[in-house]
Amino acid sequence: MASKKTLKKIGWGLLIIFIVLNIVAYFHAYKFTHFGNNNLLRTRDPKELSLLRRVKSLAFGINNPRPTNGQFPTKPYETIKLESNKTIECWLIKTENAKGTVVLFHGFAGEKSSLLEKSVIFEQMGYNTLLVDFMGSGGSEGNQTTIGFFEAEEVKTCFDYLKSLGENKIYLWGTSMGAVAIMKAINDYGIQPTGIMIECPFGSMYETVCARFRLMHAPTFPMAGLLVFWGGFQNHFWAFGHNPIEYARKINVPTLLMYGELDDKVSREEIDEIYANIPGKRQLKTYPKAGHENYLNKYEIEWKADIMSFFEESNQ
Repeated sequence: MASKKTLKKIGWGLLIIFIVLNIVAYFHAYKFTHFGNNNLLRTRDPKELSLLRRVKSLAFGINNPRPTNGQFPTKPYETIKLESNKTIECWLIKTENAKGTVVLFHGFAGEKSSLLEKSVIFEQMGYNTLLVDFMGSGGSEGNQTTIGFFEAEEVKTCFDYLKSLGENKIYLWGTSMGAVAIMKAINDYGIQPTGIMIECPFGSMYETVCARFRLMHAPTFPMAGLLVFWGGFQNHFWAFGHNPIEYARKINVPTLLMYGELDDKVSREEIDEIYANIPGKRQLKTYPKAGHENYLNKYEIEWKADIMSFFEESNQ
């Protein structure tokens, strides 16, 4: 039987390990939710990293430089600053005899210039577009991201702005984090857009962090839970409650849910749960050879057809 001295050493050892894990998780969480200097080289996708670089990322966190707009619209546009929980910057691009307006929201570590390709397609379909930089990105204020939690208020701000202009047909499109922010805005604020188009939303904050650990071929326990805890603590919200699967229960507007079947960051099970929980009129479109990416890369024709069909059905 172990002596009291041995048990004491084991206890101190476990305490030290616990403290070290929390310190590592704390810095991981900060680097994940706060963008750094633009001179930093962004950490590549885990699948592309060598074993040594994966270990380094696990130990010291990812390099996450602040996203900047790399290009600008080729047709006339208006730059708009909106006051939300942060000052956010948007581009409003108008088309003649518009059928309505589509608001576009980017994913994690993205910015509104990455939405220009889709904006052009929506314009060709006859819609004005409002491209949005979430807080911490592009021309918007700050260096913080909450993976869709506080960004939901910014979705509401954009919706209310268009309503104040007299726009009655407002569609919301978002990918990944942008999709989650749309879902949370409907859940929290009860906004009622004409329809929403959401691509690859994750099922819960905890699950999306676990997915990133799995991509690193690292165990999810206990670090994923610690990272979620400290990320929420640093950004002043309960991150374990950030759960789009539950937000889906409040969505009563026409919804187009889109998913790439090779997605290694969001599972099919998460998508199926979200889809099952949406009580309103809904469609699910999947793309067999697409991952967590821009679906136009491999499915431009199909994506356009799915969007056009959704517009037609939601206007009936």
